[in-house]
Amino acid sequence: MFQGNRMKPVMLWWGRFDPAYSRNRILRDLLRGRGFEIRDFRPRSSLFGTVESIITRPGTADCIWVPCFRHRDFNAARRYADKQRIPLIFDPLISSWDKVVFERRKYQASQRRARQLLEWERSLFRRSDVVIADTQAHRDFFIEELNSPADATFVIPVGAEEGLFTAQPRQALSDPPEILFFGSFIHLQGPQVIVDAAKLVPQAQWIMLGRGPLRKACESRGAGILNLHFEDWIAYESLPGRIGQADIVLGVFGESGKAGRVIPNKVYQALACGRPVVTRASTAYPDMLETAHPGLHFVPPADAAALADTVKELVAEPTRFEQRQHDARRFFEAYFSREHIDASLKTVLDSPALQS
Repeated sequence: MFQGNRMKPVMLWWGRFDPAYSRNRILRDLLRGRGFEIRDFRPRSSLFGTVESIITRPGTADCIWVPCFRHRDFNAARRYADKQRIPLIFDPLISSWDKVVFERRKYQASQRRARQLLEWERSLFRRSDVVIADTQAHRDFFIEELNSPADATFVIPVGAEEGLFTAQPRQALSDPPEILFFGSFIHLQGPQVIVDAAKLVPQAQWIMLGRGPLRKACESRGAGILNLHFEDWIAYESLPGRIGQADIVLGVFGESGKAGRVIPNKVYQALACGRPVVTRASTAYPDMLETAHPGLHFVPPADAAALADTVKELVAEPTRFEQRQHDARRFFEAYFSREHIDASLKTVLDSPALQS
């Protein structure tokens, strides 16, 4: 496929994206492994991307890839794809309409601005040749709410960079146990739920690592909780080792619809490192997973008491911890490994919409 007259098919990545973002690095590496040459067109302005492409001439390609979060770059990329008569792959990762209306609650769904945003985003999905979702739950949402073409919408899990997030040495349960959250302190993650749970489990040390809009609120909420500690961001390359110091890693606990459709990076990364995870119940996880797994434990969203009870149950069984670490890594390998993601990518590349 995509052969044309070149030795290597060319995938043109279009937009003001971050090449170092985990999702992008994983997919770009896999594409290279499948024989693609990756070229980047990163305009100075999304609004004037078409004009800049006329001046700088990104060159011929076999396909255009619009990566995650780059909705604003879509229209310019679509114009270029149409001019070159090549297909366009859209990997949005999130819905702008969902984020603005239901997560940030900037507008009510019935307001004119919200309806305009929805129609704008539907036009992007509708005009994509292929759409990629990170979970089956997101795929369903894209199709049902955003008019994504059902026969050209696929799932590729986010996964973790396995060269970095390797299985950490197994260890006995710490004394006191360490419960680790790391993140950007946004509503989707429900960090306030973690603060409230920490107060209910004084026999464990709870660490909240990172920075973000809700960090100060969490610090105020957690004032006086002696077993709750806040840490600043560390270098990304140091994160696997920090995960390895913890006994349990926390996922997300927000109650929004979006929080129930995603599997966050931290869950993939912790499982890859071989650490058990507690996170909110969600339809985002594989169908073959029912209610629980030895390395992955679910609680209702926005329920601090349930989170506290689950942590209490886990730390009350210290003899099982090394097995839980093994189970966490095994679950990652079964569903989210590089091989699994590569197979999902192959399904996308072999789809009829991309055949020449």
